[in-house]
Amino acid sequence: MCLHDRKLETGTDDFRQLSYMLDQVFHFEFHQVIEALKHAYADIDPDADTRRPGFEASENTPSFVSLLDGLLEKANYERVTEADLNRALSESSLFKIRLHVDFDDFSEVSLFARGQSIRTEKISSWFGLRSRTIEFVNYDRVVVYLRIRDDFEHSKHDSDLCRAGATLLKLFRNVPRADLEMLFPNTRVRMRLMDKLLIGIPAVVSGGIVLTTKLGASLVLLGSLFGYWMGVSSQPVELNQAAVVALLAGAAALGGYLWKQFNNFKNRKIRFMQALTQNLYFKNLDNNAGVFHRLANDAEEEESKEAILAYYFLLVSAEPLTRSELDREIERWFDSRWNCGLDFEIDDALHKLLGLGLVEKSGDRLVAVSVKEGIRILDQRWDNYFVPGN
Repeated sequence: MCLHDRKLETGTDDFRQLSYMLDQVFHFEFHQVIEALKHAYADIDPDADTRRPGFEASENTPSFVSLLDGLLEKANYERVTEADLNRALSESSLFKIRLHVDFDDFSEVSLFARGQSIRTEKISSWFGLRSRTIEFVNYDRVVVYLRIRDDFEHSKHDSDLCRAGATLLKLFRNVPRADLEMLFPNTRVRMRLMDKLLIGIPAVVSGGIVLTTKLGASLVLLGSLFGYWMGVSSQPVELNQAAVVALLAGAAALGGYLWKQFNNFKNRKIRFMQALTQNLYFKNLDNNAGVFHRLANDAEEEESKEAILAYYFLLVSAEPLTRSELDREIERWFDSRWNCGLDFEIDDALHKLLGLGLVEKSGDRLVAVSVKEGIRILDQRWDNYFVPGN
């Protein structure tokens, strides 16, 4: 994108070389981040297939959660606040189902999101006879980290992964904010009022028909029997073969009707669960250790892009720029040339460039070193990685 701007009249090959070297520097440094995450995650990895040597971990070893937080920040993820989560739980689901999550099952809950946007979707109602367009907040990427309570009691409704002390790390894409609760492993599907009415009203109507047709004779016979046994009626009731057959037929009709209504309720709930499962199948990107490997790659890409962009705009600028001028220039370029609105991480980019020595500061003004000087600096830094003591 920078070269496509054609502001570099000469030295395009050198600029490509500098960009490549800068990318390799970040790749090497992020390898150390991945190793630290693997070491911290080893004891809680639910998918581990290696044997533990039994060595005690060093007291100075950082926790996995703190390392994950740092990695997510570098990958430009933001924490989903408790207020955002509560708002999500109160909003109506886009999938026309009611979900419930028991947060008391977890000792740790952390959600992070990247890429928030407003989207629209057409929702049909009244059996497809009517439709309306709604707006909703959508997250491009969502990371979920959960730790189940140590005293958690597993029930038959819970997944086998929901066991005491277990940790779950998952990455999803394109998640509506109103459906964040579907990402939790203990989500329960419950009937909405509309769903209960759709089952209940036909059940009442058909129940009345069953009572007046198939159970009429049986109810009259049972009423007579109870009246005679309770002393209300003095006329005895004769239970002959025909009467017994009528009672059994009525009981069978009632049992069949109740079983049918139960199956209606159960089948509707199964359809909801199937819709939820299919939706999660296509939204899930990675699980457990695979998540932080993918996040590390994303963070490495973000760090490289931020540094290259800031360096390039300082390099082609006719005069030194201040931090705010550089920030506005990059954001304006993305908006006008690439039709993309974003909030550029200028502080992060300058921190890296100043630390690498690719940008020099004079007062509040910033200037980039030449491309050839930048290549020399990065080459020397790469050599120093393998010098003992550095």
